[in-house]
Amino acid sequence: MTNGVHALGDKVEAGLVEKVVESGTTVAKAPVKELKVVFVLGGPGSGKGTQCAKIVDTYGFEHLSAGDLLRAEINSGNENGTMIQNMIKEGKIVPAEVTVKLLEKAMKESDNDKFLIDGFPRNLDNRRCFDEVTGIEPQFILFFECPEEVMEKRLLGRNQGRVDDNIETIRKRFKVFIESSLPVVSHYEECGKVHKIDATKNPDEVFETIKPLFQNFKQKDSGIEGELVEAIKKHNLVDTPVPISV
Repeated sequence: MTNGVHALGDKVEAGLVEKVVESGTTVAKAPVKELKVVFVLGGPGSGKGTQCAKIVDTYGFEHLSAGDLLRAEINSGNENGTMIQNMIKEGKIVPAEVTVKLLEKAMKESDNDKFLIDGFPRNLDNRRCFDEVTGIEPQFILFFECPEEVMEKRLLGRNQGRVDDNIETIRKRFKVFIESSLPVVSHYEECGKVHKIDATKNPDEVFETIKPLFQNFKQKDSGIEGELVEAIKKHNLVDTPVPISV
């Protein structure tokens, strides 16, 4: 590099991304985020959504759902969203690469660097594509074990008005999970990355068994800094200078 100018194809400094235009002039430089990803798997009604919310609140992760991202893309009305909607209407499976690129985009655009990816990978093709497209190796896989009869009882007891919470569709969802997602769990078990959680207990007890897995991640708003932030919110002291160490 000479006088801030790169030839196209030059390597950039480790940990930095430089945008180089065709003239060879460097126009931007930014640190690369080291993304930390935890895959969260479990059958429908296993309680993984509840636990994801607790992890987000305690450890500051961002919760991503492939299904939510696909729905948001459809609702955006853009060309990609229309393509996804048409495929679903025609009963076709949305290509893994489409889903993975939506996840990758959400992570890159986020200010966070820690992500819980809920209900993903759904199958081995998803897993392979995520690895090839993002190059990210998950920290570990959180797998919620729960007997079908317990999950079925929970789903039938919901009062959320979900149209797919009836016995016939619930059992179809169980079948899909067993056939598609369990091979993913088996793959990561061979890699020593699966942490199985007994999801039959009440939510607070389940969370207590999860906590040790996240001890290496900084807790959200911990200690005196968290207390100061809460005090600012409570008393609306937005413009009051607060001495927080860096």
